[in-house]
Amino acid sequence: MKTLEVIAIAGPTASGKSALSMELAKHLPVEIISVDSALVYKGMDIGTAKPTPAERAQVAHHLIDIRDPLEAYNAAEFVRDARRLITEIHERGKLPLLVGGTMLYFKALRDGLDELPPANAQTRADLEAEALAHGWLAMHAELARVDPITAARLPTGDTQRIQRALEVWRITGRPISSFHASPRKEGLVESGLEFPLFSLEPTDRKWLHARIEQRFDAMLADGFMDEVAALRARGDLSPDLPSMRCVGYRQAWEALDNGEPVEQMRERGIAATRQLAKRQITWLRGMPARTVISITGEESAHGLASKLLGFL
Repeated sequence: MKTLEVIAIAGPTASGKSALSMELAKHLPVEIISVDSALVYKGMDIGTAKPTPAERAQVAHHLIDIRDPLEAYNAAEFVRDARRLITEIHERGKLPLLVGGTMLYFKALRDGLDELPPANAQTRADLEAEALAHGWLAMHAELARVDPITAARLPTGDTQRIQRALEVWRITGRPISSFHASPRKEGLVESGLEFPLFSLEPTDRKWLHARIEQRFDAMLADGFMDEVAALRARGDLSPDLPSMRCVGYRQAWEALDNGEPVEQMRERGIAATRQLAKRQITWLRGMPARTVISITGEESAHGLASKLLGFL
């Protein structure tokens, strides 16, 4: 096996990334860097399938529980934090193992970031108020007027990215698509760091859908609705925050607001999680510099680890 500087494992939700990373830790001196926009939030444990305290004691995990749900966290902050951690882990003589399903974070770290302006709290608040008054369809229509390129690629339900695109327009007077066309900050690959990316991709979507359903049911059995109720009871959180837009949390919050039966929320939550997995797979297929590890559902974590180690 050649000397490695970093290993990355990506894949759709419920594909077995966490189990694989823990198995790899038995064979390699790794520390795990989470590449997950939901795991950064404190108090959001059940609905994010966060690593257990025992797993975190067994293998060092990073970028978990680093933000309150009231706070935002973005790709630029992830790149900054991940770069720092990669250096620190190397200094400890360990191997950074990047694991997760937030594909934008992987792409930003590997290929570099667009020079976008930072978030502006007042502009975001204004946009949220307008969306509440007029609806997100109207906000998407506004985006189509000022940035048709971005509007064409964003579905009307992707409220977070619609808001960000309008925010950039209002702050700078430039469409966000123009920033995407500008030179990027240097990514790890351009800086000369080897970045082998392994992608867990199911050969049968039915297997993945069954896994998603099983995991959602396990979350409910573990007290997911109580977790969301506790977050809602804080009084300072809202369903428009990035943290509460996470799949599962949004559906549970809406169910609590509307007195919706849990069974009905369950169906919506599973459907939303399947849509997330579909988007993740689409992202992965747009990343040609990856090594695909096909999964059928029959493989154990040990078997997947053996397959991955065979590529190194």
